[in-house]
Amino acid sequence: MKFSRLLILASFIITSGNVVTAQSSHGAKKSQILSQEIIQSDSLFWEAYNSCDIIGMKIFLTDDLEFYHDKNGLTSTLDNFLEAIKKGICTNENWRLRREVIQGSMEIFPLNNYGAILTGEHIFYVNEDDKKEKLVGKAKFTHIWKHKDDTWKMSRVFSYDHQPIVYKTPKTEIKLPDEILSKYLGNYKSSRIGNVTISKEDNLLNLEAGEFKVTIYPETENLFFAKDRNLQFEFVIDEKTELLKILVHENGEIIEEIMKVD
Repeated sequence: MKFSRLLILASFIITSGNVVTAQSSHGAKKSQILSQEIIQSDSLFWEAYNSCDIIGMKIFLTDDLEFYHDKNGLTSTLDNFLEAIKKGICTNENWRLRREVIQGSMEIFPLNNYGAILTGEHIFYVNEDDKKEKLVGKAKFTHIWKHKDDTWKMSRVFSYDHQPIVYKTPKTEIKLPDEILSKYLGNYKSSRIGNVTISKEDNLLNLEAGEFKVTIYPETENLFFAKDRNLQFEFVIDEKTELLKILVHENGEIIEEIMKVD
């Protein structure tokens, strides 16, 4: 009798195990499909965002949208959000903000009887005129996706913990003798930023223009760099006129020419 009961119990455990395994397999497949659908919809929305395609963005948002931004606060309703986009980042055709998700940062969580939650981190680039694209910041995000009538739409968007990108220079500092550094000292002037002064302290050069002050470090005899921004300062001497000037490079492009006045 006891042996018979044990057989029945063992049979129940094995059968239950098979059911659980089948349910887990089905759940995993369903979760995978859900993730693929949301990631695809999210990607298409941000593709429209990056190109300022207002109509393209609209189809992925609910009418009662709420957009929470840690710097700008709450923007309620779809119409107000799209109007803010039009008058903000999409106003100037020569200036564009591009958002890019940080690969490997996204996580998706099912939201019972509603849809899903998508979280992750993203970075932002600025494209201005013909200048090289510039990385300007990063943040975290949470998107609430609503599933209705076989369609995915975002109903709540949170963008927070916005931070500037900490620049780490790849350049290596060298040591220069005082006689080389001293020939760069003096007053300069730029038509755009005004008066500029180059001074020396602790065998390093300081550049000062109004409230802006930066220590510049030698990379070569005439090429210097800042450590906290992608800025280079090239001292140029015209051998014919003995005119000294500074060419300011940012992200590899010349953005300013500063002439020595004395």
